[in-house]
Amino acid sequence: MKNILPPLLFVFLSYLPHILFAQSGELTLTGKVLDQENDEPIIFASIYLKGQTIGTTSNEEGRFVFHIPIAEASSIVVVSSIGYGSVEKKASDFTIDETIYLGTQVSNLTEVVITPEDGKEPTAKQIVRKAYAAIGDNYPDEPYLLEGFIRDLQKEDEQYVEYLECAAKFYYRPTSVKRDAKVELVEIRNRNISEKNPWNDQWDRKNSIIDLIEDDPIRYNYGPILGKGGWKYEIEAVLPYNNRYVYKINGRDAPFQTSTLYIDTESFAFVRIELTRAARNGRSWRRRLTNGQQQVYYNLILEYQEYDGKMYLKYQKEEDTWEIYDTEKTSRLLFTQNPKKELFINNIITVGVDQYPFQQNMDSGSSIESQQGEYNAKFWSTYNAPVQTQEMSKIEEYLKEADRQ
Repeated sequence: MKNILPPLLFVFLSYLPHILFAQSGELTLTGKVLDQENDEPIIFASIYLKGQTIGTTSNEEGRFVFHIPIAEASSIVVVSSIGYGSVEKKASDFTIDETIYLGTQVSNLTEVVITPEDGKEPTAKQIVRKAYAAIGDNYPDEPYLLEGFIRDLQKEDEQYVEYLECAAKFYYRPTSVKRDAKVELVEIRNRNISEKNPWNDQWDRKNSIIDLIEDDPIRYNYGPILGKGGWKYEIEAVLPYNNRYVYKINGRDAPFQTSTLYIDTESFAFVRIELTRAARNGRSWRRRLTNGQQQVYYNLILEYQEYDGKMYLKYQKEEDTWEIYDTEKTSRLLFTQNPKKELFINNIITVGVDQYPFQQNMDSGSSIESQQGEYNAKFWSTYNAPVQTQEMSKIEEYLKEADRQ
């Protein structure tokens, strides 16, 4: 029996000539997000359905592909990034390769006025302290699930040795519960790995997802924390974001740590956390490990998104530089290791969590690639992941060629 579209739906779809129909029941919106003043790409801008949990992210070139159900053709798509005014556009009004310009001048926002109880403007330290005190109010107090896309890119001595991408689901307990998320590996692609240094045979941690879910300064209260170390703060700016404002606060804990915090001026929620640790004058903040590792650079970025009054993870990046020394000749450098891991959240599940199809199947002691099944082309054709950049395509081809040799 043939599938026949209802007459009204057929007429409606005929007015959508510029939208790509990737699969039956799906619409695909494509485009790029640019700075209105200089035409530069805005990387990792949020593209999502207004009032819903489905979204995607622009890539390092500002480009995006966003798959949504046909039933959402009349819904509003929001494009936003910290420091810019948001743009809202009906999904059916998108053209192929739509260009979205975001500007720093926001006409529909009133000037932010901060009126503390004592009549004095708050200091940066007071704002940060208030943000930490408000974590219990601003972050989920019920179990929830996140769906997301993971990219794992590794270099050794400036040569790429691994490029891996996968889709996963994460089951989180309330923020107050200090436990890691449970993980379901959904699909894996772009498994491209060349020969690594023999040191990895014994010491490589193998599972990069574990690093991501462990590095959670909201849940585990570490990083640029008041009362620990010698953190000093200063307010750099007040910026627009999602029709509100955020404080941009710079922090420093000499000599190794710096941070940038973006904090909502109304709820005092952390919208974005950037933490960097870097060795100074040959000194590192951590001693050399027994396996010869010494960390000389660490960068963590977490950005959150608001849904139904709570803040949920939107984007996470962890990038490190490790110097690996010979354990017998401690002064001999074997090689330098540079892993970079990113997580892009494309869906939030807060209702019916217990009934949601979730299977904790990831073996944390095994590498991700060893848990790969057969490639599922249909799944990836409508999955909301950042578009592969030209640079990533070159890395993939390099690794494929290295693997063939």
